[in-house]
Amino acid sequence: MAHDLSALTDALLSAATRAGADAADALAIAGTSVGVDVRAGTLEQAERSEAVEIGLRVLLGTRAATVSGSDLRPETMDAMAERAVAMARVAPEDPHVGLADPSQVATGEATDATALDLWDAGVAAEPAALEDEARRAEAAARAVPGITRIDSASAGFSQTRMHLAATNGFSGGYARTMRSLSCVAIAGEGTGMERDYDGDARSHAADLRTPEDIGRTAAERTLARMAPRRPKTGAYPVIFDERIAASLIGHLLSAASGRAVGRGASWLRGRMGEEVLPRGLSLHEDPHRPRTLASRPFDAEGLPTRPRDIVSDGVLSGWTLDLAAARQLDLAPTANASRGLSSGPSPQAWNVALTQGTKTREHLMAEIGTGLLVTSMIGATINPNTGDYSRGAAGMWIEKGEPAYPVSGVTIAGSLPEMLRSIVPANDARPWLTRVVPSLLVEGLTLAGD
Repeated sequence: MAHDLSALTDALLSAATRAGADAADALAIAGTSVGVDVRAGTLEQAERSEAVEIGLRVLLGTRAATVSGSDLRPETMDAMAERAVAMARVAPEDPHVGLADPSQVATGEATDATALDLWDAGVAAEPAALEDEARRAEAAARAVPGITRIDSASAGFSQTRMHLAATNGFSGGYARTMRSLSCVAIAGEGTGMERDYDGDARSHAADLRTPEDIGRTAAERTLARMAPRRPKTGAYPVIFDERIAASLIGHLLSAASGRAVGRGASWLRGRMGEEVLPRGLSLHEDPHRPRTLASRPFDAEGLPTRPRDIVSDGVLSGWTLDLAAARQLDLAPTANASRGLSSGPSPQAWNVALTQGTKTREHLMAEIGTGLLVTSMIGATINPNTGDYSRGAAGMWIEKGEPAYPVSGVTIAGSLPEMLRSIVPANDARPWLTRVVPSLLVEGLTLAGD
């Protein structure tokens, strides 16, 4: 796309100033995406989209309003700005809203994403190549004995450019690409049907796992779920498989959000400086990891991002803060603002990694003897104030340290604060994910089965 995104954001800011805004920030995003779905060896769907969209946030004192659109004509941007100012006049006051001080924003090299290597210059949105990869993944899954059909095999490509500017002087932008491939396999019929999946997404096509690996893994995971049982209700050790263990850390990240803490809706409130993970474990955030989908040189308020510890040696050491949350808690912001075109900033953690252990998942299974290996979860009942935890789960029952039979239809319950303080990590985390979390052993959870 040939649009000058910097010029678009400048035009929006000028329109906001003419409309009477005290301050404003503007976001412009240009994107191209291509997606291909294959089923039963034939092309089922191919979609391509291209769009340029703009978003404007205006501030009148302590009042703010946000508008967005895709009409780039000057008269339309003027109308957007006027509408945003009119909305801001009747918006509720927020004493914490506001742009960054000019001394806080990223400048020069701090706005440059080149070192992050987020753009794959050698990949193109070729539907034929995507279709070939989806077909290969489907064929690999169907070739595994026992697979009855493939629910879907999909391949996708996207490239996105963005530019953010504000009346405090900040102006910066960067671009990223993404390639993805996934496959969902089915085995059995009727009430005995089971399904599972595998997939991968990377910023560079060369890093993507092969279609054959993805299709074969999806099939093997599906077959491992056949003829599930329900274990007896009781308290057992539970191992959260690496592909879903990040959900536990996700609950910790949600509770460490400055917005949740400021609202009083976090079970971590008042626990800064306390042990929330076992000693020896840290949760490190690094927004500068190359070729990683959540990497960025600056956040949605123009602040330069930087590595930090959310948990250090088991001890909670930092909240995740945008400017508003930082002001409310009287702390320095952590450059973790995220925003959409039609919404204001909110705190979000970028790339995080939990300290890995020294043992394999199989070693952990051998140590517990009897328990549950969880490979998928459904639903969630998490009390944000207390951390009470309850989720539906499926996986593999472990007896004498070995997989015995598949399990489904059980509920796992416990207390998140206690669970996290007792986790034992394996050593199997995938380093390219935005949440690098290995399989996690948690002792003494309640399983509701038969």
